[in-house]
Amino acid sequence: MSVAALVVVLLVVAAILGVTWVRRPFPTTDGQISIPGLTGKVTVLRNDRGVPQIYADNAQDLFRAQGFVHAQDRFFEMDLRRHITAGRLSEMVGKSGLETDKVIRTMGWRRVAEEELPKLAPETRRYLQAYSDGVNAYIDRQGSPSRMALEYVVLGQQVKDYRVEQWTPADSLAWLKAMAWDLRGDYESELMRARLVGRVPIPQINELFPAYPYGKHKPILSQQAWSPKGEGQQSAASAVPGARVPSAVPLQERTTPGAEKAYAAVQHALEAVPQTIGRGPGVGSNSWVVGPEHSSTGKPLLANDPHLGFNIPGIWYQVGLHCRSLSQSCPFDVSGFSFSGLPGVVIGHNQQIAWGFTNLDPDVTDFYLEQVRGGTYQRDGKYIPLEQRTETIKVAGEGDHTITVRSTVHGPIMSEAISDIGEAGDRAPVSGRQSAGKYEVSLAWTGLVPNKTADAIFGLNKATSFQQFRDAAKSFAVPSQNLVYADRDGHIGYQAPGMVPIRRSDTPGAVPGYWPTAGWRSAWDWKGYVPFDQMPWAYDPPEGMIVTANQAVTASPTPFLTTEWDYGFRAQRIRSLLEKEQKVTPQRMSQIQADTRSEFAATLTKRLLDIDLDDDPFTKEGQDLLRGWDFTNPIGDSDASAAAAYFNAVWSNLVDLTYNDELPKDLRANGGDQWMQATLNLLDKPRDAWWDNKLTPGVTEGATEIMRQALVQARLDLTRELGKDPGEWEWGKLHKLTLKHKVLGSDTVPGPVRMLFNRGPFQVPGGSAIVNAMGWDASQGYDVRTGPSMRMVVDLGNLDRSTWVNATGNSGHAFNDHYDDQVGAWSKNETFPWPFSEKAVRAEGGDDLELVPGSSQ
Repeated sequence: MSVAALVVVLLVVAAILGVTWVRRPFPTTDGQISIPGLTGKVTVLRNDRGVPQIYADNAQDLFRAQGFVHAQDRFFEMDLRRHITAGRLSEMVGKSGLETDKVIRTMGWRRVAEEELPKLAPETRRYLQAYSDGVNAYIDRQGSPSRMALEYVVLGQQVKDYRVEQWTPADSLAWLKAMAWDLRGDYESELMRARLVGRVPIPQINELFPAYPYGKHKPILSQQAWSPKGEGQQSAASAVPGARVPSAVPLQERTTPGAEKAYAAVQHALEAVPQTIGRGPGVGSNSWVVGPEHSSTGKPLLANDPHLGFNIPGIWYQVGLHCRSLSQSCPFDVSGFSFSGLPGVVIGHNQQIAWGFTNLDPDVTDFYLEQVRGGTYQRDGKYIPLEQRTETIKVAGEGDHTITVRSTVHGPIMSEAISDIGEAGDRAPVSGRQSAGKYEVSLAWTGLVPNKTADAIFGLNKATSFQQFRDAAKSFAVPSQNLVYADRDGHIGYQAPGMVPIRRSDTPGAVPGYWPTAGWRSAWDWKGYVPFDQMPWAYDPPEGMIVTANQAVTASPTPFLTTEWDYGFRAQRIRSLLEKEQKVTPQRMSQIQADTRSEFAATLTKRLLDIDLDDDPFTKEGQDLLRGWDFTNPIGDSDASAAAAYFNAVWSNLVDLTYNDELPKDLRANGGDQWMQATLNLLDKPRDAWWDNKLTPGVTEGATEIMRQALVQARLDLTRELGKDPGEWEWGKLHKLTLKHKVLGSDTVPGPVRMLFNRGPFQVPGGSAIVNAMGWDASQGYDVRTGPSMRMVVDLGNLDRSTWVNATGNSGHAFNDHYDDQVGAWSKNETFPWPFSEKAVRAEGGDDLELVPGSSQ
């Protein structure tokens, strides 16, 4: 940025810090407001954290009010999301959004959302329209963008004459595509394997993707809780999860430098998609439920803390939606966490049941290799026309940009999504045979198939029994989630929903989707989806508890879901803590969410202490911190905090020394649970090829030498970073979280502007593959990237005694009291009361707003 431009920005910053500019978008939270279309009075009660509880006489008024209230607090976030999901970000931010728009337009998220709308239930469409009407009432009332959010004032310095459009139901549905995209399964691993072939021997690649350790880490459902029934179950897979490519298949020949370039092109294109709820190591969740026999209250308890990416404002908006009188036409009495831009409650409880989510993460994406010739591609020996469409992208401050999107029967060709990548490669060998013609890569993804997930949200909100809960889950197509359930009658349950493709593998011995697939043979196409009645579920399982933390669902090979599970460190720790309790209290449920013990560290540390450092007293000072360590990862000044700092520095160096000498820079090991399990396996093979550092030719290192080097380098790193005395090291001084604004919080934005919207850094405990899952990427440093986006504990014995906390706050307006007013409590695992009954809500006090029928003027 030029000096003159910077001066302008600084002047703008000084101007907008004035009280008028900052406060004018703040919501009106008491008094009375007229809203067009309302048929009766709606009451909005807000507590001292700005959480609204909405009361109405009919469902349409209820969701119209939710749309208005969401917009009051979070409209810029909503507007940003709809521009991202429609491939129109460039209209808001200029040419910096162009690459994102190209990729989103290529996939066609908005087009799919528009196709979904007429397929939804009539009442769902009515709710979506009512919600849109409420948002539009807010837009009309505010008038100009500067009255809606401070962000528009800042962006207006570059993008002139920006106009806010009316909200539509398709805007809400398109947001579900972004959520599904961040929570899809396997595509990073599939691309990584494909890119490594020819660079790394096949046996070594397989070691990076170890089989799930069923013997040590239990799956969600035991065989007693659920087992597949019927022959139809077997059709879902052609190989047992964990099977790997036999050495007889010459896959070393399947990728050439040109083909690797194709895969790299696809990866580069998909990385241009912004993270809306988070991706990468640590994205997952904890959720568990205990039945009445294990609960101190005699009723079930349910806990949930979804692990997502961090931004400010945060992903969740807390809200209650209450019909004053429950009826078939107005069946909602629900409270929990919602997404701004989408009506209803996503996670929470109603008057009878509670539910939580963790990511099931099945393999719902496949890459198909396509032989393209001109405007055609090969199918079963014939060349047929590609589907083609033209997309025009409007770029603020510049002219329109036009792209041509080409698709096959499998999906859009992603290797063409960003034109400056270059040629994808020709004559790429596949399955050990040389292929002819042009080679491109298309994407098959369940999220590009119109579905009825929106129906499921409202179905969950009004369900009052496990059967109704399952009926709602049938429509929950993408993203596939582990749904846990509890009700006031004392029952608990689990359901795995979602569209999971049935397909065969084109590589003998490999599970479906493990490698990119030959697209020119229809035999390898998807053959439908696993029937809902064959997906795993359980009702009152014999264990009396259900723990889900992204681990394997069952030990059964059918239905085939994926091989890319989380490796179960968190899940097993939660299970062991619950099993120690004779009766679990609601307070204990919350305490477990804050657990910082690393089960992985407990194993690796034993090996690290075996390394002889008697000739290196400087490094031994660090190693000695690990003796007697309880493997927790707290912040503050303590022996455990110092040991955690050193151990994590050792792990970061161990990952780098073991793997990164053979991996491309953009595929470096992130140190998450996959790499932990791979390393534990390698410890039993101390002369494995991965231990040999390829950057030291003529020297063959083994496990002992690499671990010694990691100990030495970690001691040097922390001496520079935290000081010479290991006793003064603290994990929190390394492990920090900065809450960044999605658009105006990045390092490319001038510091004075970032300061307006970002918050932090905050020292936080926990770490990767830990119950308190404050995930960090070893290839990027210790900064926290993912973690508990909220925490809740639902007490089915007394819903008014439930507790919750948001990672940021309910408001999206910088400098509003509720922009970050829950961060302090959240970072310390403190929670707030979660009143549900109207009596308890009113007892909290706060603001009282009446929305009444009439003109917006």
